Amino acid sequence: DGSEPRYDGESMAQKGIVALTVNYRLGVFGFFSHPELTKESVHQASGNYALLDQAAALKWVHDNIAAFGGDPSRVTIAGESAGSVAVSAQMASPLSRDLIAGAIGESGSVLGTLSAVPLTDAEANGVAFAKTLNATTLEELRKLPADTLLEAANRYGPFRFSATLDGYFFPKAPLAIYESGEQAKVPLLAGWNSEESGYGGLLENGALTRSVYQSAVKKWYGDDAEDVLKQYPVKKDEEVAAMATALASDRFIGYSTWKWITAHNNTATKPVYRYFYEKPRPAVVKDTNANHNPAMGAVHSAEIEYAMGNLESNKVFAWNQDDYTVSRIMQEYFANFIKTGNPNGTGLPSWQSIDRSGKSAIMHINVDSRVELDQTHERYLLLDRLAASKR
Repeated sequence: DGSEPRYDGESMAQKGIVALTVNYRLGVFGFFSHPELTKESVHQASGNYALLDQAAALKWVHDNIAAFGGDPSRVTIAGESAGSVAVSAQMASPLSRDLIAGAIGESGSVLGTLSAVPLTDAEANGVAFAKTLNATTLEELRKLPADTLLEAANRYGPFRFSATLDGYFFPKAPLAIYESGEQAKVPLLAGWNSEESGYGGLLENGALTRSVYQSAVKKWYGDDAEDVLKQYPVKKDEEVAAMATALASDRFIGYSTWKWITAHNNTATKPVYRYFYEKPRPAVVKDTNANHNPAMGAVHSAEIEYAMGNLESNKVFAWNQDDYTVSRIMQEYFANFIKTGNPNGTGLPSWQSIDRSGKSAIMHINVDSRVELDQTHERYLLLDRLAASKR
């Protein structure tokens, strides 16, 4: 929800930006689909209510933001994780794409994270969920209290409710929209973090040994395991933690963010800026857990307080000068991008937009923020080939 302190827009507003955070429905309320809902819709669509909430908010901003000192022709949308997925979705939808002047995505896209499913599949899932409540009709569902639906959805699995290829918000698959250049052709700033998933996401509870790592890769990738091991190589046990973390992070969210960045860059005419966020959070203020293991890198969502300038509102971590330095740099990049479509500015390391050569410039955001050429391009080409074989 927008009242969460780390989303507070005051620090951004002090940089001459009108900052606005929206709430929207989630889970069963945001993505529930059902044949009867589809039938009663004038668009013959159901699900995607979370995305429709966002689209309605964007339309409201376009119509009303001038009264708050904003420019309706210069609206940048931004989000992290599911929010980043939503940014990529709004860029693809004809309901929103003409209302967007720029986009920021932090970790995730609809091209592989929380992807949209065929409407018929979503409807079948909705019917299956209704059966857990002994509800055979939409009328029976509507008689149930919201708390009852929420509790049942949590038991059922909240992530089992997906965005849908409904023919309305998404007139066709998002990837097809991006590949045909029908998305909002706006400047994009996007990237992901260095530890989006820990090595346990790949190894499960296995030991940090080369043999366990190789076995895990063979389990996940089967006949393609050797190709994966070439791109994520481990020569000795000491390298397992870092490489397993890299592969787990890419499986979780790195690849889908890369896919979005690449697909947009291939068909858009505006610059695309890619980052890799590396700053681990500092130690916790009072660590009462003797088994606490500090993160190897920047875990999923760790950058939010830095990007929004809200370190002090999070009392869990013992923020130090390095953290405030990184927050200042990241905020200035974001603020400059929102204002001009370009993150560069006085006193900041120069950040070039990416090209299509496979050796793109990537901004590594850390205490020593710097641009480096991409050394991982072949990894994502492989993951892309493997993903394409399953579509």
